[in-house]
Amino acid sequence: DGSMQRTTGATLMNEMSSRSHSIFTLIVEQRRRLAPAKEPEGDPGFGAFQDSEQSYVTAKFHLVDLAGSERAKRTGAVGSRFKESVSINSGLLALGNVISALGDPSKRGSHVPYRESKLTRLLQDSLGGNSRTVMVACVSCADGDFEETLNTLKYAHRARNIKNKPVVNVDPRGAQLAAMQGEIEALRSQLQRVSEGA
Repeated sequence: DGSMQRTTGATLMNEMSSRSHSIFTLIVEQRRRLAPAKEPEGDPGFGAFQDSEQSYVTAKFHLVDLAGSERAKRTGAVGSRFKESVSINSGLLALGNVISALGDPSKRGSHVPYRESKLTRLLQDSLGGNSRTVMVACVSCADGDFEETLNTLKYAHRARNIKNKPVVNVDPRGAQLAAMQGEIEALRSQLQRVSEGA
């Protein structure tokens, strides 16, 4: 259904050229009930309270198909089709700048220009964040497309140098809640000992 809504148009290079980027995002949220703590003697309500403790884990999965980067001169684009090409190429240029900033060891720690385009803002967590990212580059074997193919391969080579460090996204509230409930249990035991001793 998403492909049917995607804008395509004929150019001199491609009869069914995609004139837009396509991004499909799947967000998975998992809540797990953690094992209840041992119920203290004489307090049947404590176990029920402890039973409500949860761990919250999230994940985001992007499938992205970028519009092709084609030189306007070769596509024969004019009017609105030319404006589309300029917009597509400026988004891809912004993405290339982000990839360069992240993948070049000499630029590590410098400003990463995520805010240059909507595309780079949408893909920010996939590019330099807490994620695993795979890029598939589509190229042409035709001699006439040599320059576009070379540019695509350079783009992919720069992207290959990006180093992400993915970790599991766990909501820290679960750990805080467990610590607080442990403290409540210790205080109840202490109160019970003091009450029995008085």
